[in-house]
Amino acid sequence: MLVDMVIDGIDMPEGEPVPVDTAGDLIQRVARGDRDAFADLYQLLSPRAFGLILRVLVDRAQSEEVLQEVFLEVWQSASRFAPKRGQGRSWLLTIAHRRAIDRVRAAQASADRDRRAGMRDLASAPAPVTEQVELKIESERIADALRRLPNAQREAITLAYYGGYSQSEIAVLTGSPLGTVKTRMRDGLTRLRNEMG
Repeated sequence: MLVDMVIDGIDMPEGEPVPVDTAGDLIQRVARGDRDAFADLYQLLSPRAFGLILRVLVDRAQSEEVLQEVFLEVWQSASRFAPKRGQGRSWLLTIAHRRAIDRVRAAQASADRDRRAGMRDLASAPAPVTEQVELKIESERIADALRRLPNAQREAITLAYYGGYSQSEIAVLTGSPLGTVKTRMRDGLTRLRNEMG
């Protein structure tokens, strides 16, 4: 006699477990622009994704922001989901975990920058006029070198170094894939070094 098992809401006879990837099916529909599938996917996985993010970040407000970023990324990159490489649930939860870790790293980097700047301000006496002039000349050289970069590279570097954004945040802000942002920053910094000599 066959005993019915329920996997992801689908009745299947025991002995023939063929797991149904409900989340994967929804992600594939989202890739085709199906808004209803996106709403169903959100309803299906947002509680689990939020719980994962909250465990990493602890802060509820930041976790809610990251959850929004996760589902924005899912909407934008659903076409990159490869069902043959794994379950849709795992794919989405991997994005959630990566985003949460990125947020922790960004917060830590920002705190480290603030701490270093504070220590530098405390330790430094007012700069002599020659040092102020040298700093002004150097900042003008950097500004000139930045202007000579292609727009995409200049934007990524400016957001990172003057805006304090992480590469993941820049990807969301510019609507570019994370790998593209990393490439733009690497290439832009290389060109800046060459420009500055």
